[in-house]
Amino acid sequence: MTIGRPTRAAILGFRGWRALRHRNFRLFFAGQLVSLIGTWMQSVAQAWLVLQLTGSPFYLGLLAAAQFGPVLVLGLFGGLIADGLPKRQTLIATQTISMILAFVLFGLTATHAVHVNHILVLALLLGCVNAIDMPTRQAFAVEMVGRGDIGNAVALNSAVFNGARVLGPAIAGITIGLTDISVAFLINGLSFLAVIAAYVVMDERAIAMSPRLARPTTVGGVVADLGEGLRYVRTTPFVLLPILVLGLVATFGMNFSVVVPALARDILHVGASGFGFLMAASGVGSLIVALAIAFGRRTRPALIGLGGAALGIAELVLAFSGSYGLSLVAMFVVGLGGIGMAATANTTIQLNVPDQLRGRVMSVYTTVFAGSTPVGGLIAGGLAAAFGVPIAVAVGGALSVVAGLAGYAWYRRIRTAFRPASMAPAVSDELVVPADLAVPPELAVPVEPASPADPVVIPGRGGTVAEGAPEGARRSSAPG
Repeated sequence: MTIGRPTRAAILGFRGWRALRHRNFRLFFAGQLVSLIGTWMQSVAQAWLVLQLTGSPFYLGLLAAAQFGPVLVLGLFGGLIADGLPKRQTLIATQTISMILAFVLFGLTATHAVHVNHILVLALLLGCVNAIDMPTRQAFAVEMVGRGDIGNAVALNSAVFNGARVLGPAIAGITIGLTDISVAFLINGLSFLAVIAAYVVMDERAIAMSPRLARPTTVGGVVADLGEGLRYVRTTPFVLLPILVLGLVATFGMNFSVVVPALARDILHVGASGFGFLMAASGVGSLIVALAIAFGRRTRPALIGLGGAALGIAELVLAFSGSYGLSLVAMFVVGLGGIGMAATANTTIQLNVPDQLRGRVMSVYTTVFAGSTPVGGLIAGGLAAAFGVPIAVAVGGALSVVAGLAGYAWYRRIRTAFRPASMAPAVSDELVVPADLAVPPELAVPVEPASPADPVVIPGRGGTVAEGAPEGARRSSAPG
């Protein structure tokens, strides 16, 4: 029997890559890979530059607050923009502005005119841009691939993000050591060209545009539109659970830009290159778990709580290790737990939100995730300045363990409550929504079926729809 070379169709049909069957997503995937390497390079170089200019981890907390504070304040309004404007054009605009800000930082640093206040102001402006970009980009994913492939698209996007998280910090550390720190900012600015070009050449006819939100003309209309998304989050446990667990763990345990630079310099004494490789070790762990999720057969919401707890335990080890080798291992596990939690949370939410609310619901996710950084960054920076970096890391780790385990216990309760009595506990790890918590009829949208081998349960019209199940096995509690 002769086995020929696998065709392009066969490769793209492989379960782990199925979202790449869509040309627009392939363009997005490639553009993000290049752009995110530059983003991670700037993140590492910017943190190291602030530490060089000030010598204080407290300023790293201020930097995190400046960059992510606008997401906390403006993120929900970014969701309104995501639901009300064409997403592709909006993303072209936000990425172009981000590129200009990177070039400004390069110019200031290359001419040795940079001051810490310049960095804080540019970070604040970037945060304002991200308040729009983040929920729009999250909501745009389903328009590129449809509901059937959204879980795989989220996991592959996490893989890209964390592949860049491996390469970016390592390249940044080497670049800073061999050249000037400004080169990292230059590379980041140039990298935006890849993702902007990807958006420009996409086929707009293949984009399944979501229903456009009518632009509110009064303050009351804005409040009502925001309230609609918040009400859906509050009344849907398997959306509320990942958002709350992610928010708590991100606040207390994911302040890497604040504590890891000081840990590398003052505790481990490994310099900029060592700092870069610590961040890269976290990226390796993140990449591995993201690929495992992409190639998996179903979403497992239990990973939300367990991932947060694993991250916390690894941070406790990191806080007291004192060894560079052990710290690399701990950062690897931090990456495993953090992205296992975040990617699963994202997928769980994406699978269980109606299209016309997607921007607003995802803005709650991005506001909580990214918006927790300024709060957590200031807490971690203050603890590090007052009690030392190891104590700051240990406190964050301990609170993450508590949040993760509490989230896992909560998930077990709602999984039991939402599973039909006839279903044995070992049959499925998916959540099933009872009729009184399903999507209201006025919010229901047609559901694109997933692959038969990829069962997930999402809200349906007036009841529940087991996506991918045979027609006769579908359950509905709709009257009549």
